[in-house]
Amino acid sequence: MTSDIEQGRELKPRYGADGLVTAIVTDAADGALLMVAHMNASALAATLSSGEAVFWSRSRQSLWRKGETSGHVLKVREVRVDCDQDAVQLIVDPAGPACHTMARSCFYRRVTPDGGLERVDS
Repeated sequence: MTSDIEQGRELKPRYGADGLVTAIVTDAADGALLMVAHMNASALAATLSSGEAVFWSRSRQSLWRKGETSGHVLKVREVRVDCDQDAVQLIVDPAGPACHTMARSCFYRRVTPDGGLERVDS
């Protein structure tokens, strides 16, 4: 029921047809948006049990723990769910850059008026 999802006290993620829910990652220190990824039920369960961010890689079709090769893990301080439980927010303490390009955030470029891209400090 909608009221259970919107007002209830039970976590009931609404995964899409692909079995995924969007995961938004923000820095606990200043609220900066660090990255957006996807989670399936296994990734969410692993995140909740380990305290480190685990996602589902759509390209590799497998779970991946953020920072497993770089060491730039995301220690999860809090997990929130949006009103209809089809997106989660991970509030994290990052151990280094969140982006694989070594930028602090994956959102390090903005679109210019002419449709190009320019790098911005995050």
